[in-house]
This record gives sequence, C-alpha cells and structure tokens, in this order.
Amino acid sequence: MRFQVTPSALQDATVTVPGDKSVSHRALMLGSIAEGRTTISGFLAGEDCLATLAAMQSMGVSIEQADATDITIDGAGLQGLGMPDGPLDLGNSGTAMRLMTGLLCGQAFDSVLTGDESLTSRPMRRIITPLSAMGASIDSRDGLPPLSIQGGSALHGIDYDLPVASAQVKSAVLLAGLYATGETSVVEPAVTRDHTERMLGSMGVAVTKSGNRISLEGGQTLQGCSVQVPADLSSAAFLILAALIADKADVLIENVGVNPTRTGVIDILQAMGADISLEQPRLLGQEPVANIRVRSSELQGGPVDPALVSLAIDEFPVLFVAAAAAKGKTTFSGIGELRVKESDRIAAMASGLRALGIDVEESPDGAIVHGGQFSGGVVESHGDHRIAMSLAVAGTRAQEPVTVRDVAAVDTSFPGFCECLTALNLDIEVSAA
Repeated sequence: MRFQVTPSALQDATVTVPGDKSVSHRALMLGSIAEGRTTISGFLAGEDCLATLAAMQSMGVSIEQADATDITIDGAGLQGLGMPDGPLDLGNSGTAMRLMTGLLCGQAFDSVLTGDESLTSRPMRRIITPLSAMGASIDSRDGLPPLSIQGGSALHGIDYDLPVASAQVKSAVLLAGLYATGETSVVEPAVTRDHTERMLGSMGVAVTKSGNRISLEGGQTLQGCSVQVPADLSSAAFLILAALIADKADVLIENVGVNPTRTGVIDILQAMGADISLEQPRLLGQEPVANIRVRSSELQGGPVDPALVSLAIDEFPVLFVAAAAAKGKTTFSGIGELRVKESDRIAAMASGLRALGIDVEESPDGAIVHGGQFSGGVVESHGDHRIAMSLAVAGTRAQEPVTVRDVAAVDTSFPGFCECLTALNLDIEVSAA
C-alpha cells in the first residue's frame, strides 16, 4: 500500500484521534490479571492492541468487545492465566512484547512470544538482563525474538538502574515485580511515560516514587476498575504538525492525553515558536487530558534540549518534519534510541527528507536538519507507521505530489489516519502498491 499526497490547503476544524496505544495495551494486560471486572472505553482498535487482546484471550481471559472502542474484561487474577496453545504473535508491537515478557516470566507455564519481521529484529536483551537477574529463564535468538519463557521460575525483587531511559523496560520489570518476593525498584536516568504506575495505582497497587526511583512490593492484588482511554498524543502530533505548517489554519483536537511524561513534543514545538495551547485541562481517571488548539506558525530552528528526548521519543519523526519546515537549522542530539525502533528512524527520516529536497546531516545519536522547501517525489516509509505518517504530512506542503510507499503499518497505531486528514481538507489517498 502507498499514500498518494497532493499539496493542499488545510481548513479550520475540530477533530479527535483514536485512543492512546500505550494506555490501551496496559489496560488489557492489567485488567486481565486483576480481580473482578475492568471496563475500557476509548480503546484503540489498532492492530498492535488487538494483538495484545488476542494474546490475553489465548491465555484464558474472558474479554468481550462490545464495539471497536468498548471492552469488558473479567480478570483472571494474578495467578489465573493459563498456558496458551501456541506462540503468542504480537505483530509489530514492541510495547506488547516487552511488557508481556515481564508479565509472563512469573507464570507457572511456558510461553513463547513472537511477532512480524520488524518486531523479531528489535533488541530484547534490555529486558532479558533485568528479568534474568530476578530469576526468570528466557531464551532468545541472541537477544532477538522469538522469546521462550520458562514457567515456574521463582522471582525475587531487585533494585535496577536502567541503563537507557525506557518506559517499556521499566514496565516489564515492575510487572515481573508483582510476581516476585520482596521489593522491586527501578531507577530511571530520565523521566519516561508513567502510564503503568498510574494504572497500577488505580487498580489498588501501592507504587511508591522517590525521585527517579519507582518501587512496589510483590504479591499485591489488582482490582478491576473503569479505564477511560484518552486520545493518543502521539497520533495527535501528526495533526498538530499539519496545522503548524499549513497557511493560516486553526485546529482544535479534543480529549487528548497530556500526561506530563508524554508532552515533550509540545514543549519542543513551542520552543520552535509553535502556537499550541491546552484548553479545558481535566482528568480521565488518573490520566490528564485537554483539548489542544493549534494555529499555523512560523517555526524557527535551533538546538533541541536533550533533556526532553525521553518525553518525546515516539514523536521525533514529526519533529524532523517540523525542523525541515522551520527557518534555519535544527540540531537533534541524544536520540540514538530511535535507531532501534520499528525502523532506524534517524536514517529513515534523513533519507525521506533528502528525497524531498531537504538537507539532513546524520550522526550516530542525532541529526542536523536544515529548513527548506519540500519538493515532490517518492519516499520510503521502511514499513514504519510513524515515518509513513510524518512524510505524508510533509507532502501536504510540498511543491509537487508525494508518494509514500509501504504504509500498511499505519493501521497498527492510527486506524483512520487518511480519513482524519481528509476531514481537514487535505488531499491524501491510499492505493495498492
């Protein structure tokens, strides 16, 4: 599949985007091991989250999907999961695989986690190392999936200093800590998204935080609850970008999650001169939400604060396009983690922007993007949903039409992406490859 994008003028609009992927994954997993019933509204019915749903059902959890966004889970309890009939296929989701490994290493049964070609090339040693230190037995393909997890391991708590800021690794260790004796603590080198800690708290688990140390005691029981999933800021970021680089647009995006561990993309764009404001801030459960108003802005390049990297790790493809549309040059540093995402996102964005006439200089853990004018042409997404969507938005402001190739993965995180852009009067179509 490919996107065919024709340069077009964005119109003012009020829109929303699908539910938060990170929250949806966690609600499925934690609701499955809770006591009693968990209801989820606003669920993201994208391929990644549906793979997690199917995996939990394969382990005997009763999950009903009344419609695309409303889920009811009758929890099996901490020790109530059952052995699946075969390997659990998690598709393209690194979040699902890393969190599920933490969840499964404390079970009584053996399990195997696998995924698509992209997922089976992503590094898993970063979770294997701490989980093994807790007593887990995990076999891999030299640190790569599939992961074979031996059941019946006696886990014990550890005090783990994360070598790289990662919410996925933090969450995997904390989930394993539920099955461990004693206290499990994780120390972060920088703040990462805290959806796991918030949701554990809403389900009755005592999670303590002291500075960058997050701790919990093993054996705590989770209680089912109501989870309202906010709209996903990572998805909203594409509409924010489209509005910022448009000509005289005013767009309101409703009910977006603005958890402070996720809003680095807004901070970075505002530092570049973006006119972005949060309206009607409120809470959905323990998650902060707001309406985000975006007005077209003249962006200015400059150095991006490395301290914000962990708060915007998934939004850097968007930020690369913003930098390409800005005046002057923008310097990114400390973003080496992007090289081990669904694709090497530094290389993929550099290649895509160069194909559109933008000058980009790469370094091992960063890049310098020189602002300019997008030309037309054909660009590769490398099968990465965020690369595909970012380059598609760039195409709306190009001089000539832009074709983005290999875009099927967009449905993993943002089903309805093209329809959402079309609602803004942007000209984008999907066609067969």
